[in-house]
Amino acid sequence: MQLLDNIAALRNTITHWRQQGLRIGFVPTMGNLHQGHLALVKTAQQHCDKVIVSIFVNPMQFDNASDLTAYPRTLAQDCTQLESLADAVFTPTSELMYPSGQQQHTRVTVPGIADVLEGVLRPGHFDGVSTVVCKLFNLVQPDVAYFGEKDYQQLALIRTMVKDLNMPIDIIGLPTVRDSNGLALSSRNGYLTPNELKLAPELAASMRHIAKEMTAGKSDMTALANQASAHLNSLGFRTDSIDIVDADTLGPINEHSQAVVILMAAFLGKARLIDNQVVPL
Repeated sequence: MQLLDNIAALRNTITHWRQQGLRIGFVPTMGNLHQGHLALVKTAQQHCDKVIVSIFVNPMQFDNASDLTAYPRTLAQDCTQLESLADAVFTPTSELMYPSGQQQHTRVTVPGIADVLEGVLRPGHFDGVSTVVCKLFNLVQPDVAYFGEKDYQQLALIRTMVKDLNMPIDIIGLPTVRDSNGLALSSRNGYLTPNELKLAPELAASMRHIAKEMTAGKSDMTALANQASAHLNSLGFRTDSIDIVDADTLGPINEHSQAVVILMAAFLGKARLIDNQVVPL
C-alpha cells in the first residue's frame, strides 16, 4: 500500500494506473476509521482494480472550531486497518488543499440541497463538503466513489454535484453499518461515555418507531416527529431536528412522493448523532 502525501505523487500513481487501463475506486474519509468505512473500502476492492482512500479532516466543513480541534486523528491506526484493503492512501494537509487559505478559495455550492435541513442547522457545512469532494474527485479522477448512506443529505448533495458538473464518476451509496444494538457506526461515537453508549441506540429505536407508525397508516408527520423528540429528550438527548421529507427531493411530501426519509439528529453528551431511514409509500 502506497502512502501519498503530495499531489505530484498522487498524480503519478493515478497516471500509471490509467496507462494500464485499470478501474479506480475511491473512498474519501476524514479518518478515525470504523467498520462502516472499511465496508466501503472492501466493496470498492471487490469491484475495482485499484482502490485509493483519502484521509483528510476538512476544516472547511466544520462550523465549530472546537469541534474541528477535538476531531480524532488516528492516521497510523487507520493505515494499519487499510493495509490489506487499499492500494494507496492519500493524506493531504490543509495547506496542500487550501494553499491560499479557506477564505480565498473557490467554493462549490449545490443549491437546493446545501441550504435545507442540515444545511440550515450547520451554515456553510455542505459548501465545505462539496468543495473538498470536488477537489478530491479532480485529483483522484476515480471511475467510481463510495459513500455511506448514514449521511443521507451529504450523499444526495454529492450525487447532484456530480450530475450537474458532468463528472464521469459513478456514485455508490452503501447501507449504514450498525452495531448489534442498532446504533449507527460513527467516528463521533467515540465522544460518548459508557453510559451514553448504552443510551445511544434509542435514537435508532425512535426512528424505527416512526417508520412503524407510518407503515401502520399514521400520516401526521409533525406529530410523529414531536412525539419522538419529546421521548428522546426525556431520556437525556437534546433533539436537534427530526425531519420527515421526500426521499428523492428532500422537500415536502406530496402526492408524487414514492418514499420518505426520516432524518434524525440529536445531541447526546458531547456527540451529535445522526441517523436516517427510508420508508416506501
